[in-house]
Amino acid sequence: MTNQEQLGQPPTGTGERDSTGQHREHRFRRSRDERMIAGVCGGAAELFGIDATIVRILLVAATLVGFGTGLLIYLACWLIVPEA
Repeated sequence: MTNQEQLGQPPTGTGERDSTGQHREHRFRRSRDERMIAGVCGGAAELFGIDATIVRILLVAATLVGFGTGLLIYLACWLIVPEA
């Protein structure tokens, strides 16, 4: 139990505890396991706790409907987001 929990305050930061009881933060990282090109959709799926296929479909829809916006978002994430 942390000092903040003892004082009745919620712990700072986002995340959950893993099997060892350690606090684990949720961060956006490119996936090494769920990847087709760069792992951006797989990393986003892990962050939100959904299937990577859903993220891929949403990104393709954003690309088609948004005149290429989805593709620009993907390329920016590929360059900026670190690999797990």
